[in-house]
Amino acid sequence: MPENEGLVAGQVVDISSEGLTDVGLDHLEFIHVHKTAALLEASVVLGAIIGGGCDEDVERLRKFARYIGLLFQVVDDILDVTKSSKELGKTAGKDLVADKVTYPKLIGIEKSREFAEKLRSDSLELLQGFDPEKAAPLVALSISVIFTQLKFQRLQRDVVLSCSR
Repeated sequence: MPENEGLVAGQVVDISSEGLTDVGLDHLEFIHVHKTAALLEASVVLGAIIGGGCDEDVERLRKFARYIGLLFQVVDDILDVTKSSKELGKTAGKDLVADKVTYPKLIGIEKSREFAEKLRSDSLELLQGFDPEKAAPLVALSISVIFTQLKFQRLQRDVVLSCSR
């Protein structure tokens, strides 16, 4: 990977993008692929290499990790604008205050949710063909990221359903 495309580049682009109005999805994806996704990619790819994975498997897992990294950021962006600080356990709305570019800011909350679901689905598809027992932690990772967002909606639905019985 060229030096100008590593973690530092992602951070520099992220910070320098605050307050900009002409930032598109490609720009936002660059930031997240070179920050969160890169960290996940390193750990997943290293595990695949140490585990003796062939080149094709390593590349599939690299792509899986990128999808999960993006998924994490999309969900984080959604939660930042839809949940309270108490629910999140951290300050809600900080991206809005910092005028950061986010998926909800660019494409809206509903399209962001759809994109998150697509990333989750595509990531799980990449794990098809691997030994289910060995892939189980990666499947759990994919599901847990999206569950963070959905658990609030499901809990609310379950409460309504239990009260109506």
